[in-house]
Amino acid sequence: MNPHRRSPWVIAATVLVYFFLYAPIVVLILYSFNASRANVKFEGFITSFSDRVEMDGSFVKASPCGPFHWFCDLSKNDDVLEAAGNTLTIAFVATIISTIIGTMAALALQRYDFKIKPFSQLSLYIPIVIPEIVMGIGILTLFSQTFGWLNEALNLTGDARLSMGIGTVAVSHIAFMVPFVTLVVQARLQGFDKSYEEAAMDLGANEWVTFWRVTFPMILPGVLSGALLAFTLSLDDFVITFFTNGPGSTTLPIYVYGLLRRIITPQVNALSTVWILTVFIAVLLLQWLQSREQKPAHE
Repeated sequence: MNPHRRSPWVIAATVLVYFFLYAPIVVLILYSFNASRANVKFEGFITSFSDRVEMDGSFVKASPCGPFHWFCDLSKNDDVLEAAGNTLTIAFVATIISTIIGTMAALALQRYDFKIKPFSQLSLYIPIVIPEIVMGIGILTLFSQTFGWLNEALNLTGDARLSMGIGTVAVSHIAFMVPFVTLVVQARLQGFDKSYEEAAMDLGANEWVTFWRVTFPMILPGVLSGALLAFTLSLDDFVITFFTNGPGSTTLPIYVYGLLRRIITPQVNALSTVWILTVFIAVLLLQWLQSREQKPAHE
């Protein structure tokens, strides 16, 4: 058998899988430039500057953005900018904290034996396997009861009262992101050779120096992978965010859901396209960082 010859069935199956995965994304991007305002069906591309007009006082003028006017509208929409800022703020904060906690948990579970280790390992899978709506309701109940008790016990009133907001969303994201980071870093630690650490300690390095100079660089690809997974999960989350957000903490998924309840417009597709490009750039950046970290090991 020729090892370089590929079966036509394998090629056909591969094409179908990629079509199934990426055709919806291509259609979404295509409809971002739809000439129709209702976006129910594709009526052609917006190709000229005269396809979009704006009112400027008593004058009517052509849009300076031309076929990209939906993207210009998004950049001038304060609600979109606020939702994007909230989403990125929550994602960055939750990713940093969950990555730190998840990495420490993975090191503890991989290297040390303690009485509740089996329970700790099992508990990591609970936030992953249970439905998000169950976790969202549970977190909502926890925050509501806790804030109600604290507001009453401390006699907090007015603006001082504890309520849902960006902080509660970030905490809830950390709660379900930590297990993902822990499992990814723990998988990286499975093949870790402790002889490198022992050699560093034999040369006079203490545990702290050994971790930063030897252990951390070797597990960094796993840490970055866990961080990227956590970051994308936070960006895409809707269910848990829906239950734990409050006034002034609307994220992009919540904002898009509000738009979809009325009518699907090209602005919704344009917003989704921008978000896809943002995540795609983040993935490329991570791949570049991982390739840089892995070069010294091959050399």
